[in-house]
Amino acid sequence: MDAERALVPEDLDRLFLEQANAGDVDGVVALYEADAVFAFAPGQVAVGREAIRRVYAELLARPPVFTGVIQPVIRNGDIAVTSTTRAGNATVEVARRQPDGTWLWMIDQPNVMGDAGPADGADAL
Repeated sequence: MDAERALVPEDLDRLFLEQANAGDVDGVVALYEADAVFAFAPGQVAVGREAIRRVYAELLARPPVFTGVIQPVIRNGDIAVTSTTRAGNATVEVARRQPDGTWLWMIDQPNVMGDAGPADGADAL
């Protein structure tokens, strides 16, 4: 079965939380453009779905519980900024409307307030 698709940018963070908490690597990776950039730890960047898949495969092999407060989306035409906040951390992502009208992340910075990487648990994402 295909993963649910983001029909509006507001769907992306909700879908991420659902897919990540289910340990669904493919569902999480499906939220990214083919050449997306994912800054998964300070100084470390994964470029493209295969590199992003490797990061999430490791992280979700022992899935933490992902929580957070999804913030209002900031949108300008076909580009949007999404964000989720948690105690001591926040994410920021840039999404783009696709030719079919769905939305995917093109840039993801999952840890804008701390130094922890994915191996340190859910607060890193």
